Amino acid sequence: MKMNRLSSYRGPALSLLRVVAGFNFMTHGLQKTFGVLGGRMADPMSLIGAAGYFELIGGLLVLIGFFARPVSFVLSGQMAFAYFYAHASRNFWPVANQGELASLYCFLFLYFVFSGPGPWSLDAVIRKRP
Repeated sequence: MKMNRLSSYRGPALSLLRVVAGFNFMTHGLQKTFGVLGGRMADPMSLIGAAGYFELIGGLLVLIGFFARPVSFVLSGQMAFAYFYAHASRNFWPVANQGELASLYCFLFLYFVFSGPGPWSLDAVIRKRP
């Protein structure tokens, strides 16, 4: 019986997961675009610099839940590319090639593509308007 009660919190839990993921992803973009939070500013015309803008802007959009599905699709692809471009050639295991975050973000964003942003999002507010 108690487990059924937990299911009623599925939507808010999804929204919280999206907010936390978007916020954390956005901080990676802040590191690359502004050199803050212990990061180094990357050349905006480089691959890492472009990734920083995707992370900053995409992370913010995921955080607020605006165009969450298409943005999550793009970010999932970015993380798959990052994994295979920068990590997979080092070692098969993500923990050994330092690609755990890239692989985790890839599948987390892919989950948002299919699950949607949850009830606490701008997408949900816009969808409810007449």
